[in-house]
Amino acid sequence: MSLPISSTIEMPILQELAATGGSDDVRFLYERLIAYFPQLNDKEVAEIKIGTNKNWRTAVQKAARMLDEKSCLRRNHGFWTLTVKGRETVENESLDFTATKPETEATSHAHIQKLLIEIGVFLGFHAAMEFEFYDVVWRETAKSPRISHIFEVQHKGNLDSAFAKLKRAYQSQRTKPFLVISSEKDFNRARQSLFREFQDIESAVTILTFVQVKKIYQNLNSIGEILPKLLEK
Repeated sequence: MSLPISSTIEMPILQELAATGGSDDVRFLYERLIAYFPQLNDKEVAEIKIGTNKNWRTAVQKAARMLDEKSCLRRNHGFWTLTVKGRETVENESLDFTATKPETEATSHAHIQKLLIEIGVFLGFHAAMEFEFYDVVWRETAKSPRISHIFEVQHKGNLDSAFAKLKRAYQSQRTKPFLVISSEKDFNRARQSLFREFQDIESAVTILTFVQVKKIYQNLNSIGEILPKLLEK
């Protein structure tokens, strides 16, 4: 998986700085920016977290340099601060998101649950909604006592409550926990909550957006006829 180009990292940098009050040390930003790029694979994420992925640091630094040239932030020995223009850029981005919000909300909580059910079936799992108070679960078979995957879908809900459910399932059965959120805009809020309150499951939780779930479903649906043969053991 190739790393994101620097231009796509610019807005996440501004959004992260805005979320932390306007300034922060770049050492902390390297890891927090991961949440904006779900396409990063596990190896890349691990390397970024321990500071050995030099290409990621180079891309982040290049993005910051471009933002500096645009007068959106100031850099001072690794400490980055939003400028007035930078704050306005973040605010304008939020306004653009608000304008398109009705389209995002057209996808309901229940619709995403149904897509997760179908994805699970495509992949050979027994999938169920509202099982033991979880939004969606996958099990190896209908009689399997162990939950293999658990999904909590957050459209307008309490993130801490969702993480608490994921934590309970993970700690009791080493279930693979997934948080599904309505948009990439919520990644920062979700990652912050996970980091602050649920560090013990931070490395285990995968965060997906509604858009990603739809794409997964569409891709699997397009090969639905051949997929069972590919998964035969």
